[in-house]
Amino acid sequence: MTTFGDRERDFETRFKHDQELQFKVKARRNQLIGRWAAERMGMSGETAEAYASDVVNAEFDGGDKNVIDKLLADLTSKGESCTLAQVQFQLDHFGADAKRQIMSE
Repeated sequence: MTTFGDRERDFETRFKHDQELQFKVKARRNQLIGRWAAERMGMSGETAEAYASDVVNAEFDGGDKNVIDKLLADLTSKGESCTLAQVQFQLDHFGADAKRQIMSE
C-alpha cells in the first residue's frame, strides 16, 4: 500500500516530466516556425539557423505573444504578406509536428 508521501512524490515527478516535455515541445515548435519564416524571408544556411534561434529566444522574453509579434514584424519588414491568423495557424501546425517529433525520440 502506498503512503501519501509516495503519491505526492509520484505526482511531483509526473509534473516535472510534463513541464520538461512542454518546454522541449515549445522550443522545437519555435525552431520549426523560425526556419519556416527564415525561408519565407529568403534566408538559408547559418543565417536561417541563427534566425530560428532568435525565435526560440523570443519565447523567453515574453511567451507566445512575443514569438508571434517577432514573426509578424520580421516578415512584414521583409515585404512578406502575413496575417496574425496565418502565423497562429503555422504556430499550431508546427506545435503538433514538434510534439510528434519529441514523443518519438
